[in-house]
Amino acid sequence: MSVLDRFRLDGRKAFVTGGSKGLGAAMAQALAEAGADVAIASRHPEECRATADRIHRATGRTVLAYRLDVADREAVQQVVHSIEEAFGRIDILINNAGAVSRKTTVELPLEEWQHLLDVNLSGPFYCAQAVLPGMVQRRYGRIINISSTFGAVGFPGRSPYTASKGGLLNMTRTWALEFAKDGITVNAICPGPFDTPMFSGVKNNPQALSEFLSRVPMGRLGNPEELGAVAVFLASEAASYITGAAIFVDGGWTAQ
Repeated sequence: MSVLDRFRLDGRKAFVTGGSKGLGAAMAQALAEAGADVAIASRHPEECRATADRIHRATGRTVLAYRLDVADREAVQQVVHSIEEAFGRIDILINNAGAVSRKTTVELPLEEWQHLLDVNLSGPFYCAQAVLPGMVQRRYGRIINISSTFGAVGFPGRSPYTASKGGLLNMTRTWALEFAKDGITVNAICPGPFDTPMFSGVKNNPQALSEFLSRVPMGRLGNPEELGAVAVFLASEAASYITGAAIFVDGGWTAQ
């Protein structure tokens, strides 16, 4: 197998949560371009179907769309069962669905705190619980958790986000240790500020955008396609000896 062949995902079956837009859609398309069939899920079914159709037309791969709130454990189990029936298995799970809050600790309602923990931390746990039995049985799997630079550093007004993303990083390491013997790798990608719909509130606020970019040595927002390549790498045989790692794709933010 040549070096470039090790990055191919031909025949693999992937599941990407939060896959209808932004980083999730970019990663789903990158996996499909590398040869994988992909199932994407989000809380917005029409948007999800449109993204699935676009990726299918661009790549020729099978792309399925599902409505899913990852905070609903029963719904996660049902969707995973449907994907496994359609694809026969799930080789790659990307836990990308996420929520963000921009309130100080004093201002933050308890319901909002709980919602972010449910989506950002419990959601990946539910998805992993649902796919891992099949991966263990087949002795193969790739789980990629999308954490954040804020999983490693603090930022004012982001208490539940930093707590949940930091928890996801340590959960990544724990899963890596638990399932290494089963042929399953578990890694995290930690994006910095990217030009996505989730970041539009900051992007449309010149002062807030300037503050963010002042912390990025490269001085710009990331392009979603720049994250897709990292996802393909971690999902492929090229990363077969990497587990428990966190790859920061942040323009240098956390290097400071």
